[in-house]
Amino acid sequence: MITIHTLLIGQPQLLTDGRGTWRSAIFRTPTAAPVALGERGLAGDQVADTDNHGSRDQAVCCHPLAHYDYWNAVYAEVLGERRLGPGSVGENWTLSGVTEDEACVGDLYAAGTAQVQISAPRYPCSKQERKVQLPGFRQRTVETLRTGWYLRVLAPGMIQAGDELRLVERPQPNLTVQRVNENMHANFDPNFAQKLLDTPELSAGWKRILMKKLS
Repeated sequence: MITIHTLLIGQPQLLTDGRGTWRSAIFRTPTAAPVALGERGLAGDQVADTDNHGSRDQAVCCHPLAHYDYWNAVYAEVLGERRLGPGSVGENWTLSGVTEDEACVGDLYAAGTAQVQISAPRYPCSKQERKVQLPGFRQRTVETLRTGWYLRVLAPGMIQAGDELRLVERPQPNLTVQRVNENMHANFDPNFAQKLLDTPELSAGWKRILMKKLS
């Protein structure tokens, strides 16, 4: 069973670290209350980088809960007493019961009173590494394909932590998020990339990246 283990929302804020000042909404906080989910995302949640985030294909960012055990084990020496957990990489939903090799692009789920669809893997960015303050985190995310994924909203509704994601339809059973990641980050296959370009459920943003790689 797939469930929303943790639901998180955030607003853009100015942050200062050893590298200077930066603006991001990646520091999201958990909420147990029901939240309205619209076509652009959760009520009360915004993105700072509107050039790369915030499209309808990126309404909800998801990260598997299971990955945090891996991150904590790999970085145990660096983390010390610190532990990574839900929200550490800036996701909106930390999901239990599913990982990239079990979820497919195009999967349609009922959750709460809403319906959502997997649109694409999340493309790892430098802000994730800057937030967790772990050397090589972005590269390890790419190498291990532990990226998480995005959802688009097909039917708005109310959502809260603990809700189950019930699979309604799987139009692309061969396009797991992991397989799409492998093609992008590990073993690029132009023929498979073309298949992805012809997949209506894949986000426009990923299609632009694939077209650049093909050219």
